[in-house]
Amino acid sequence: MGIATDNSTGPGSERAADRAAGPAAKPAGAARPAALSPSRAADFMRCPLLYRFRVIDKLPEKPSAAATRGTVVHAVLERLFDAPAAERTAGRAKGLVPGEWEKLLAARPELAELFLGEDGERDGERLARWLADAERLVERWFTLEDPTRLEPADRELYVETVLEGGGAGEAGLTLRGFIDRVDVAPSGEVRIVDYKTGKAPAPQYRSDALFQMTFYALVMWRLRGQVPRRLQLVYLGSGDVLTYDPTEAELLAVERRLRALWEAISLATETGDWRPRPTKLCGWCDHQAVCPEFGGTPPPYPLPVPAQRASDVDADADTDAGAGAGAGAGVGADGRVVADGEGQGRMDPV
Repeated sequence: MGIATDNSTGPGSERAADRAAGPAAKPAGAARPAALSPSRAADFMRCPLLYRFRVIDKLPEKPSAAATRGTVVHAVLERLFDAPAAERTAGRAKGLVPGEWEKLLAARPELAELFLGEDGERDGERLARWLADAERLVERWFTLEDPTRLEPADRELYVETVLEGGGAGEAGLTLRGFIDRVDVAPSGEVRIVDYKTGKAPAPQYRSDALFQMTFYALVMWRLRGQVPRRLQLVYLGSGDVLTYDPTEAELLAVERRLRALWEAISLATETGDWRPRPTKLCGWCDHQAVCPEFGGTPPPYPLPVPAQRASDVDADADTDAGAGAGAGAGVGADGRVVADGEGQGRMDPV
């Protein structure tokens, strides 16, 4: 389809939230949500209480070795394109790994605790294995794409746009995020590329990845007036490349869902009613000690709420919180998006 000038030769996690190896290590003052990113939208859909802990309470979380590795790998794949095309080799890319780790460590000294032994001293062997894993992920990328035939239009592109309110006096919804790579073909067609350091999910579990990519596609469409021709996910953990070609109708449906999601977030912010949604992922959550599902008590809600009790909110809102954002589109109080009946296309392996 000639989307960009690459010559991918192979078929075909995780990205650190909002360009860090996890949420901020040090809590800041509580504030009302001001914008929506793919990662924070995913948090709310997974568990509204988790969204509150991360966005409003800003509770600290332990550093993650996997997320930190993802940050380093992303930095390497970005920096590699600083070199002339002929010098973009696997050896050069692997050689960038230690330096990018040192830069990240200098910015976030707390990450050193990831590689401490039981005696509290630095475990050099553990760090060496971790760096070797990062190098293997970088090397695998060369089996999936040929960087000597790529000249990205943008790398680590910060994007932000405002979806205007639906009526008089309604505030707009700010969408923002970072796109790993944007390729532009000579014909002007755009491809959005995202690197994942984990394994490609089974087909029935690809909706989360599709949501993230269509989020970016919507933002780019609103910013540049052109629907991206292709969305591409490069899974370095499994050596898979998945592609999806969005349509304008699908992006309009995504916009309705995001408006519905933001309405549900705004309602929870106003009432202080943030409900946990237990799933298998709870076992990896850092906030079990303050989660009611595990016998904990959340910290006092730091934002003002109206005089009426949260329980006064119509119980039916859990299935229609976003009805006004688009016919049939809604978000339940448990954070899940209610489908609006519009079909989605297929995410295809390359």
